[in-house]
Amino acid sequence: MTVMVALLRGVNVGGKGKLPMADLRRILADCGYDDVQTYIQSGNAVFSTSARSPAAVEKELAAAIPAVSDVAPAVMVRTHAQLRQAMADNPFVQRGEDPNDLHVTFTASTDRAVVTLPDLDGYAPDEVVAVGSQVYFFLPDGLGRSRLAADFARQKSPPGTSRNWRTVTKLLAMADGIA
Repeated sequence: MTVMVALLRGVNVGGKGKLPMADLRRILADCGYDDVQTYIQSGNAVFSTSARSPAAVEKELAAAIPAVSDVAPAVMVRTHAQLRQAMADNPFVQRGEDPNDLHVTFTASTDRAVVTLPDLDGYAPDEVVAVGSQVYFFLPDGLGRSRLAADFARQKSPPGTSRNWRTVTKLLAMADGIA
């Protein structure tokens, strides 16, 4: 069995995209996944499955969720090993930055993340780096006040979903518990 983490975009944010986590757990179980757990109300799930690729799981969940709910979120999936590697690849952790200032955007598993914002120096002290299919942010003044994060979010390609470092750390711990 492979442990995977699903990250849904725009679920239960600002009163829109309502998807109770009990419903998400049921959808995952109905898809045949085991050991299903969710974390907070923003569309984070950890589960085990037979050997399937993250891209196949993304596709399956992207079809299954709107089939039984009123939402059709973008779905990003990482294996336990990929999530662990994504955490190790964070250049801001490697540099010793405060985890409270860190965020990561996960793109679809088959995408290579890119940052196409002009003049990144103009966003200081905020910083952004793309590595693999993740985009890492250092936002010392917070996500809500970051012009860099807002301008990046306006980019439409590739689609992704962001999490703070505390959430990513918790999801890895949950995946460790299933593995």
